[in-house]
Amino acid sequence: MEDGIQLGAFIAALILVALLLGYYMAAIFRDQSPLCLPGLSSLERFIYRFCQIDPNQEMEWKSYAKALLSFNLIGLLFLFLLQLLQGWLPLNPQGFSGVEPALAFNTAASFVTNTNWQAYGGENTLSYLTQMMGLTVQNFVSAATGNAVLLAFIRGLHRTSVSTLGNFWKDLTRTVVYLLLPCCFVLALFLVGQGVIQNFHSYVEVSTPDGHQVIPMGPAASQIAIKQLGTNGGGFFNANSAHPFENPTPLANFLETLAIICIPAATIVMYGRLLNAKRQGGVIAAVMFALWVGSLSIALLSESMVNPVLSVNPVLEGKETRFGIGNSLLWSVTTTATSNGSVNNMQASLSPLAGGVAMFNMMLGEVIFGGVGVGLCGMLMFAILTVFLAGLMVGRTPEYLGKKIEKEEMQWVMLAILTPCALVLLGAGIASILPTALESLSHTGPHGLSEILYAFSSAAGNNGSAFAGLNANTYFYNIALGMVMLLARLAILMPSLAIAGALAQKQALPPSLGTFSTDKPLFGILLLSVILIVAGLTFFPALALGPIVEQILMLRGQAF
Repeated sequence: MEDGIQLGAFIAALILVALLLGYYMAAIFRDQSPLCLPGLSSLERFIYRFCQIDPNQEMEWKSYAKALLSFNLIGLLFLFLLQLLQGWLPLNPQGFSGVEPALAFNTAASFVTNTNWQAYGGENTLSYLTQMMGLTVQNFVSAATGNAVLLAFIRGLHRTSVSTLGNFWKDLTRTVVYLLLPCCFVLALFLVGQGVIQNFHSYVEVSTPDGHQVIPMGPAASQIAIKQLGTNGGGFFNANSAHPFENPTPLANFLETLAIICIPAATIVMYGRLLNAKRQGGVIAAVMFALWVGSLSIALLSESMVNPVLSVNPVLEGKETRFGIGNSLLWSVTTTATSNGSVNNMQASLSPLAGGVAMFNMMLGEVIFGGVGVGLCGMLMFAILTVFLAGLMVGRTPEYLGKKIEKEEMQWVMLAILTPCALVLLGAGIASILPTALESLSHTGPHGLSEILYAFSSAAGNNGSAFAGLNANTYFYNIALGMVMLLARLAILMPSLAIAGALAQKQALPPSLGTFSTDKPLFGILLLSVILIVAGLTFFPALALGPIVEQILMLRGQAF
């Protein structure tokens, strides 16, 4: 009963925040007369002057992509070098040495791609300077990069007979200045009030009845706010959002969970308003919400089953008792539905089916709300695929929002959908036969396979959460997962821009009797079916060998 009340309050709060934030985002990102606010407008103009940027200079999709890639490459190299050199840099009260190169590459790739996979313990590895200047900065700009690509995609759908998609530097700057900075400032202040630490103290050494203990300190609240709002997920501490210094109270847990999903949900509202097609956004929102509710329902059902191996119900191993089952599963489903990656419980300790749901959410490819910007881009790829298949069935050239979908667009769509799938299966397949990769497993049998599958699904889905039993801080996993993160991120960003560039050059055709309407429930049903069929055909054999068979064996009293 209590969990039901909390879930109802969460959904109500999500709808309210998404609507208000979506209206605000549409106001600040519209092409004509965007909203400007005192103070923030001055900061925006200062950034343009300092960086010598002309925000009114429009870019074609290739120029937009070049600016994006250059910016992220510089960020990747800077964060990599910052980790290597942190032992000689200030704000390092614990005297941590430089990070080993393979781990530094993995971490740099992780945070630049908005994945935030962490193969290290933050409080034992990184200095305050690296946490702030490296990780926190990338939390902001990686999220802003995803939103910039979405804005370019929307312009491609909205504009006609032009070749330009806006200005990357302007989209990036406005996302950070008008959206992420003010939201994070408010959330960080609230988190400090709830008990999240924010200081530059050295670690505190105390004596306890059990002996000597070192309590980590640091500027955590400023990073926690953007890690949630930017769908990043990287924790300041190794235990992530299960740590009381990151997530101290039930109220903080509620608002952090809401922060994870609010901007991805708000982008759907923004999408409908910028295109003057609210019903289009409504259909997409309904599909995302159905997938999210379905995932949560299956996870709750699985966790309510009696585990004959442990002979207890509910199973609280691996969960924070201050949050309980309901809040743990709500977080688990929400974080894997949004490519956030933070955890307030141990995913590997969930029942096999609940852990499999979290894995399947990532395998869908960032389409259940997804990351900031790129989540909706991923859903639009499936929307274009759906109208293409519908057009084949009736023998008519497919259209989306009046734009013809032709060979070029479909080639990019298939690249965006299939590349992450291939990276997951190829990476997991290679890891399953390499002795050096298998040595990292802490479990055998189907749970061991799930550890590998989850790692590559998390990397390819730009998620960052993990089955904690896998020792990922090895040369193989650091390099392999780092490459998967980079390739998977490019596989959604570049096709989104290429499709936007192609669509912007086309004329919008007026609706006719043969036009397949994409703002009706029928399209939503078809879109949902296509998503599940593509994911099911791709990943069902792997899931059957992992979490599904593990669930069956668990009910028969066998564990791994």
